[in-house]
Amino acid sequence: MTGVGNRPLLFLDVDGPLIPFGSASGHTQSVADQGNPLVGRLDPGVGARLLSLGCDLVWATTWMEEANEVVAPHLGLPQLPVLACPETAPELGPRGLHWKTRPLVEWAAGRPFIWVDDEISAMDRQWVAAAHPGPALLHRVAPTKGLEKADFTALAGWLRGVAPG
Repeated sequence: MTGVGNRPLLFLDVDGPLIPFGSASGHTQSVADQGNPLVGRLDPGVGARLLSLGCDLVWATTWMEEANEVVAPHLGLPQLPVLACPETAPELGPRGLHWKTRPLVEWAAGRPFIWVDDEISAMDRQWVAAAHPGPALLHRVAPTKGLEKADFTALAGWLRGVAPG
């Protein structure tokens, strides 16, 4: 499923960017109700900040549809489309290319996009630069900290630069 709008896309990973590894964010409400102790690491304020960026949000995570069932309600996000994991290895691309890279470039279909993840590599950057005709920001988040104020500042600044004027 590809987006049909003119707004930039924001492909969003869960583990690392939204659920930091190593230390709890201090937001521990309703951990037990979902049966997943990691949910307590979600910062409920991140959802509003993501929505205020003015992008079409797409889950790009191994959580797949579970991101809509478990993560989205805690962040105040609507149901979002989900980037599908390729079924076979040849669809992945060259060695070192993340499994998400090729599918998100195909989904974007030339639209400006941001990819927020903690596993973005130099190979991903090189591949996107060669394969995607539009602007793209591959924003690597520190997995022990998750999305922070500085990350949102960088995302908003990039978006101002690609906004139709």
